[in-house]
Amino acid sequence: MSAVEVRDIGYMRRALELAAQAEAQGEVPVGALVVVDDKIIGEGWNRPITAHDPTAHAEIVALRAAASTLGNYRVNGATLYVTLEPCPMCAGAIVHARVARVVYGACDPLAGSGGTVFNLLNSPALNHRTQVQGGVLVEECSQRLKVFFQARRGRNAV
Repeated sequence: MSAVEVRDIGYMRRALELAAQAEAQGEVPVGALVVVDDKIIGEGWNRPITAHDPTAHAEIVALRAAASTLGNYRVNGATLYVTLEPCPMCAGAIVHARVARVVYGACDPLAGSGGTVFNLLNSPALNHRTQVQGGVLVEECSQRLKVFFQARRGRNAV
């Protein structure tokens, strides 16, 4: 396993810890963090319910924190790690922030914008393209979401 892959797994484990914070607050368990030069500069987890804010997805929260840390809305050279493939709203923010790379765990078959449903992160129609790596710790990321939604629906988690 290359150093980049080892690093990706470590950061995705941190994203899973952040997802657990979302879940503890009754939110869909998605966590995200932004890394520049091997340093975490922003973290977030889903908060739309608790924040009464439809834009408070994990990626947006992490990007806001990163931009604040840098004092700039652009986070050039950054990698964003997230447990679930970004939706169109988050993909738009990622493109506008000029994130260099997105690493996600589980694919989103309903709104994934890293290539599963839409390919907004690499759209030739947009002014920035982001390198995308999916499937990092996919089993752990997928299982956390599966168990959460099964519990929400009142079914036994498997």
